[in-house]
Formats: sequence, C-alpha cells, structure tokens
Amino acid sequence: MNPIIQALKELNVSEDKIKELFQVLTENPMMAMMNIQSLGLPPEKLQAIMMMVMSSPELIKEAVEELGLDFAKVEAAKAKLKENQ
Repeated sequence: MNPIIQALKELNVSEDKIKELFQVLTENPMMAMMNIQSLGLPPEKLQAIMMMVMSSPELIKEAVEELGLDFAKVEAAKAKLKENQ
C-alpha cells in the first residue's frame, strides 16, 4: 500500500476522503494542501504527510494509480502550476 494512503488510513481518514484528496491533488495541488490541513490531523502527523507529498512526487503517482484516478490530470496540473510561477 502507498505510504501516504497508509498514513491517512492509520489516522482514520475514510476511503472517500482519501480519494477526494487525491482527486483535488490532480486538479489543483495548492488546494489539496488546504484539504490535507482541513482533515484535522495531529500537527506532527500532518507535517509527516506533507513532507511525503512534497518530497516524493512518485508517491503521488502511485497513490493516484492505486486509487484508480487519472494520472494525466496530475501532469496537467503540474504544467499549469509551472506556467503560473
């Protein structure tokens, strides 16, 4: 199991919330960061998850594939983010 998904499940985040989070991540990465923060996770766990998300983009791809979402949207979101910088 993907370590990001596993960490969220260990913190009792529902499967639906996890899918929603990664769906938002594929469409708008900045909004996804706010969604992660809104889950009400303990600060130390939130920081660990944020570090995984920020430092290991390959984990995002794995999670998106594991959840059956469209990774092409992740690539499009990354390109859009670069355009706006």
